[in-house]
Amino acid sequence: MSLSNTPSANRLHIGLFGKRNSGKSSLLNAITHQELCVVSDTPGTTTDPVYKAMEIHGIGPCMFIDTAGFDDQGDLGALRVAKTKEALQKTDVAIMVFTDDDFTQEDQWMESMKQQNTPVVAIVGKSDQGGAQRLSEKIAERYRVEPILVSAKTGEGVERIIPSIIRRIPENFESPGIVGHLVSPRDVVMLVMPQDIQAPKGRLILPQVQTIRDLLDNKCVVISSTADQFEDALRALHTPPKLIITDSQVFPLVAQKKPESSLLTSFSVLFAKHKGDITAFVEGAKAIDRLCGSSRVLIAEACTHAPLSEDIGRVKIPRMLRKRFGERLTIDMVSGVDFPENVSGYDLVIHCGACMFNRKYVLSRVRQAQQQGVPITNYGIAIAKLTGILEQVVY
Repeated sequence: MSLSNTPSANRLHIGLFGKRNSGKSSLLNAITHQELCVVSDTPGTTTDPVYKAMEIHGIGPCMFIDTAGFDDQGDLGALRVAKTKEALQKTDVAIMVFTDDDFTQEDQWMESMKQQNTPVVAIVGKSDQGGAQRLSEKIAERYRVEPILVSAKTGEGVERIIPSIIRRIPENFESPGIVGHLVSPRDVVMLVMPQDIQAPKGRLILPQVQTIRDLLDNKCVVISSTADQFEDALRALHTPPKLIITDSQVFPLVAQKKPESSLLTSFSVLFAKHKGDITAFVEGAKAIDRLCGSSRVLIAEACTHAPLSEDIGRVKIPRMLRKRFGERLTIDMVSGVDFPENVSGYDLVIHCGACMFNRKYVLSRVRQAQQQGVPITNYGIAIAKLTGILEQVVY
């Protein structure tokens, strides 16, 4: 991915939902004016959700998700429906395509969208003008949404969809800025970036790149160093930096050696606020004090990389936890989209900074844990808590 491309996690996610053969793929092709999806009269042509990054005038960078029909059947169909449910968790604005007045399944999905605070654009195909109008009236009465009558074949009504999406973009879609709340123009900010095996030679990891860009947008002076050059970098400055942003893994080292006047945080902590619910994560970290040798902890990361020898989620945080609570502590690890529906058996969930997920998806996991009464925190917040420096960290 070139640095000029908007990461998928920062795009507005627009999901298309409906029954099999309801015309979702044709509709997406009509909206984007491109043949993005295979169209067939055979039900179930779309299997796994199809993700397509686009630039749409009036919306900007967005990600369309064409999902499988939620009425799919059989063992394979159940797996496809599960993938569609997962896509809904990532969806910022949903397009629901209606084909008939049997609303049994639509009722369930519309209720899920309501619970997840996902705004809906309702679409009715115009294959039968009279029938479409009657169906539209039933939908409006049932769900309190005004459907758009569309013909994907002729393009009639399609021009109304994008403006309708724009009107429904959630106010909280835009993630809070990464560092703007902590800095002012011309502030000197130092980044401490260990170049370990998680940052391959010649590259910076995504949170570092996005943080640098955000600092430059805020007119800050950015100084970067590795952990072993941290003190040399400080001595090279005439005055202490306003803010020091470090990799969470060297929190204790940087906290010990930083100037007293410099604020301290980490990339993971900043992304906890940028992508998730920082209040919930800080509150969740209090559960660390309540853990014991028989506790169960779930560690979840967004990336699906192969395990590394000193991986922060698979090795370093478990090592810190077991050093404090003993080897009998149960620690489970999941990555990517493999987040269990039921987390009620855990005493704590520790989530990564989620730079690879959009904010809606992260917040859905926070909400899921809270609904099941399980505290949830973040890698950086957890490390700061475990090393006794959380009170020194700004967020």
